[in-house]
Amino acid sequence: MKYILLLLACVLVNTGCVYSHIQVPLDTDFQETRLGEKEGRSNMRSVLWLVAWGDGGTHAAAEDGDITVIHHADMEMLSILLGAYTRTTTIVYGD
Repeated sequence: MKYILLLLACVLVNTGCVYSHIQVPLDTDFQETRLGEKEGRSNMRSVLWLVAWGDGGTHAAAEDGDITVIHHADMEMLSILLGAYTRTTTIVYGD
């Protein structure tokens, strides 16, 4: 019983430990942010903290969207069960 209470306390204290899906900007200059006409994505994944694969770089994302000039970039992160499964996506916008 005390282990269940401890687990419940950890879940309540650590926001997002069961499921987290967020998107954040990779840029720091937002004064003249222009997204452009195209969008490209690249992904990295990992499972059970043991294996990881993928190319989550901006170059791979630009190739995916056929982008030659990048105007803005975001990063999207998905984490399930304290990172037992994670996916990190780089999103680039441009022309």
